[in-house]
Parts: sequence; C-alpha cells; structure tokens
Amino acid sequence: MKALLLIDIQNDFLPSGALAVPEGGQVIPIANQLQQHFDLVVATQDWHPQNHKSFSSQHTAKQPFDVIDLYGLEQVLWPDHCVQGSVGAEFSKELNMHKVAAIFRKGTNAEVDSYSGFYDNGHRISTALSDYLRGKAVTEVYLAGLAGDYCVYFSAKDALQEGFAVYLIDDACRPISPEGYQKAKEDIVSKGGKVINSSEIIG
Repeated sequence: MKALLLIDIQNDFLPSGALAVPEGGQVIPIANQLQQHFDLVVATQDWHPQNHKSFSSQHTAKQPFDVIDLYGLEQVLWPDHCVQGSVGAEFSKELNMHKVAAIFRKGTNAEVDSYSGFYDNGHRISTALSDYLRGKAVTEVYLAGLAGDYCVYFSAKDALQEGFAVYLIDDACRPISPEGYQKAKEDIVSKGGKVINSSEIIG
C-alpha cells in the first residue's frame, strides 16, 4: 500500500504568508494531480500555540532566523506562523482536500518545535502518524509539500527510520534554501530513500 503525504501546504508558507517559501504555490497543482494516483492521502499541519518557543517574538533581542539552543536542541527562530486557529494555519483553498483521509497536527507543544510529521524535533513525542500508516498496511510513503529542506526532509528521515520505503517527489516540493535542500536530498538517498519526479507517478 502506498500513501501520499502532503506536508504543510498552508497559507503561511505560501506567497504573502508569514513564512513564505519561495515559489511555494507551485507545489499545489502538482499535489492536486498526484492525489488521483493514491488510495491513501494524508496531510500534516503546522499548528503552533501563540507562545511557541520557536518564534523569535518570544525571545528578547532575537531576530527571525537567529539560531539558539532550546532545551538542548538547536533551534532556528522563525517569524510567528501557523498559529492555531489563524488564517495562516489553514490549508490553501487551492489545495484539493477531498481525498485527504486524515490530518496530523504538529508543533502543538510550545516548548519544542516539530518539523517532522512523525515526531517532535527531540523525538520525545509521536504524532501517531506511523501507527496510523501501519494500521492501513502502508509500506511506501511519497512526500510532497513545504518546505523541502525542513518539514519534508525531517518527515522523510523519520519515515525511513520507521521502516517505510520513502520517495521524495522533487518537483512537488519547494525549499527555503536551495543549498540546504540539495544536502537534504543527498542525505535521504544516503539513508535509502529515493528522489523522484511527479511524472514517474502521473505519467
């Protein structure tokens, strides 16, 4: 069984959003096409409380994209984004959601960030995504969404650790940093994952 994971295709990561990923909107038509080729589609959703410690606004004299130590974990400080209940946290209205069987929210604990759809960054708390996929007899996961060098990358790494065959759909992702994304893809391949193009699925 194959599953398509749509990672954080939310307003705040799209053009004019609080943490806009360059060309982020370009993943949406591809994601919509891809859904027709999967029996199971799952989405992840960044869902932060207003006082999330990953927000630079929560730290005196810190700016967005500064890096700090947060309870023993390296933490990039972000602009406030995907705050619970906000328009920015909503999925894009252009994203087809009718095939999405389940939504897994992450980043809900104010004390730790959560890039991955599977675990927080400290690997302390599971989102139960892995158990859900196993319960559906999924063995292969295909990832699309935002941002390729953060939430897609960390989700792919955790999926590999959880024993799934992992396929990152390159043209259905956009990164914050092209250089960071290149390193992320190389790391995924080195760990046994594959980087493919949507045309290999859509035809």
